[in-house]
Amino acid sequence: MSGHSKWSNIKHRKAKQDQERGRIFTRLSKEITMAARHGGGDPDLNFRLRLAVDEARENNMPNDTVDKAIKRGIGALGGANLEEVTYEGYGPGRVAVMVNALTDNRNRTAGEVRYIFSRHGGNLGTDGCVAWMFDRKGLIFAENPKSIPEDDLLLAAIESGALDVTFAEDGIEILAEPDNLEPVEKKLLEAGLKIVHAEVALVPQNTIDLVAEDVEKLENMLSALEDNDDLQNVWHNANLQE
Repeated sequence: MSGHSKWSNIKHRKAKQDQERGRIFTRLSKEITMAARHGGGDPDLNFRLRLAVDEARENNMPNDTVDKAIKRGIGALGGANLEEVTYEGYGPGRVAVMVNALTDNRNRTAGEVRYIFSRHGGNLGTDGCVAWMFDRKGLIFAENPKSIPEDDLLLAAIESGALDVTFAEDGIEILAEPDNLEPVEKKLLEAGLKIVHAEVALVPQNTIDLVAEDVEKLENMLSALEDNDDLQNVWHNANLQE
């Protein structure tokens, strides 16, 4: 059970998040509100909400900010009417890019995303143009405890229902079916793993290598996308691992 690690994309996002507290709080507040709107305000009964709240805690979001976001979601507080939108297209070097947004103005966000794509050598496409290159998967990243043999960790992951496991220097990546993410995570916790991050992700079926010039262009494009407050997640199929 091995393969290309997808954690580098998340690490890239989290590095920016550490520098942009206000922006990450805005993004997470929107996700918490939307999760509560669709599944209720109890994280124990709403797995999407629990993941969002967990990430908020990882980023030291104040509890009252989390509570207000939940209340907006369940209608206890007023707030903007958000909707989920997905954009897709090609970046530099014909890299497939998927963008997930939560916005109160679809036309504004579409125009901003189109501008970012074109400015950095890409082009925004039509629905379905690159979505077929990605699979929706549960993605878990855990610390690699040196005290537990890799064979034992692999067995625990298999028994938990995981689809794939990748061992890396900085941790362990586990893939699962989206609907099975919560039980897999629970079983891994019971096995003694410390979960660093868990989410439902768009995982590329294959990755592509880029020439140095296109790597720089793509990284600039990703940074510009992540600077937009409406955008929640950005996925691509470029191999940017060092």
